[in-house]
Amino acid sequence: MGVVIIDGSTVRAFVTDDQQFTKSVDERFAALDLNNDGVLSRSELRKAFESLRLLESHFGVDVATRPDELTQLYNSIFERFDCDGSGTVDLQEFRSEMKKILLAIADGLGSCPIQMVLEDDDQSFLKKAADLEAAKLDPNHAQAS
Repeated sequence: MGVVIIDGSTVRAFVTDDQQFTKSVDERFAALDLNNDGVLSRSELRKAFESLRLLESHFGVDVATRPDELTQLYNSIFERFDCDGSGTVDLQEFRSEMKKILLAIADGLGSCPIQMVLEDDDQSFLKKAADLEAAKLDPNHAQAS
């Protein structure tokens, strides 16, 4: 377990590093594409968001949300990702929406640093952003990660 401190510039630098960002997003897309058909279905994307528990908890405390409300929320998220209305999310759509989400996080953080406790094997985009910044500051860190 480790502690990282990031701010908006950390996240923005990760997103604007095309090689690192694309590699990370493509890896996440492949992990979410459970049937390996090259697109994300509504259920595959929902499973991903369910695993994050962003909608079922509030600051770590479980909240009761009606199943129909959850379905409506997940459907609206899917529709946001499915830019062309095809009923699936392809890699380009996923990259585009993840970039928008991460840039919104960067804007929200601004120059205010936050401290995050992360597991060593954490593969979140924010952890990858922190690792990229650490590697730029200390080239030896890149070899250790």
